[in-house]
Amino acid sequence: MSAEALAQVLQPLSDFFDKGAHPDLMVGLGTPDDAAVWRLDARRALVVTTDFFTPVVDDPYDFGEIAAANALSDLYAMGAAPFLALNILAVPADLPTEVTAAILRGGAQKVKEAGAVLAGGHTVQDREPKYGLVGLGMADPDHLLTKGGARPRDILILTKPLGTGVTATALKHGRAAESDVAEAVAWMKRLNATAGRMALENGVHGATDVSGFGFLGHATEVAEASGLGLELFLGSIPFLAGARGYSADGEVPSGTRDNRRYFGPRVEFEAAIDETDQVLLFDAQTSGGLLLAVAEERLPGFLTQAVLENQPHWAVGRVTEASGIRVRAGRLEG
Repeated sequence: MSAEALAQVLQPLSDFFDKGAHPDLMVGLGTPDDAAVWRLDARRALVVTTDFFTPVVDDPYDFGEIAAANALSDLYAMGAAPFLALNILAVPADLPTEVTAAILRGGAQKVKEAGAVLAGGHTVQDREPKYGLVGLGMADPDHLLTKGGARPRDILILTKPLGTGVTATALKHGRAAESDVAEAVAWMKRLNATAGRMALENGVHGATDVSGFGFLGHATEVAEASGLGLELFLGSIPFLAGARGYSADGEVPSGTRDNRRYFGPRVEFEAAIDETDQVLLFDAQTSGGLLLAVAEERLPGFLTQAVLENQPHWAVGRVTEASGIRVRAGRLEG
């Protein structure tokens, strides 16, 4: 579902439940955050998410790993540690059982890697395979990561390159280089566990993961939820090796076009930024990285720790007191 359609269908529900009757619901339909949060007590909050989708790669085991990593990413984006997951699986009646088994094994392996346990789930028949998870995590209610937590002068750190949407679309059309697919798959299977933990250890309050609404869609949500602006620098933003070529060739998923239509009017591009790069900044991602708003004074420690822990990271912009999103052509300095 596009961002615009989702906003329309959710709007009538925003006031459907009496907030006063549910004082322990810390994060729900009223904010654009990545997961729901329910306070259990003064030191524990339950973080709950669900996500599933159709295959973005050909290998079923890879698909299972990617779908699981994508679902768990919402927990890391909220500052939670996953502990329990349930499968969500839809498969055609004639899909070979070994393919279904490979999808589930891939998902189970990723849940295990996250230190959580897979405890069941639900399956249905459908015309096209779909797989994902319900994910549960535990967080400290006083140290949640939310989209509304960014502060002026925070530095924006991105932890994975962009371009999985255009690369997956090129793969579907038989036009993707094998090396480009392998690069995209490796990034999509990578958990955001280290990045999420580092965010908590360095006092980060503002965060999101970059997924279906694209980099600029999720950045816009951060800016609007925080009541601030973002200044982003194209020259500092990482892309997968083949992404620009696939974007230039029109290998653009429908979700990317939807993102641009909906979020585009809220973004100001410097004149030097061409069509190819504008499209990529809206590219609908699968299992993308975290976008973290790191306080300026905590940045040196964060960067040092990232190097020591082999955590990929790119400083791509800053939070400003002005409103809106501005994308510059150059690199972030300082």
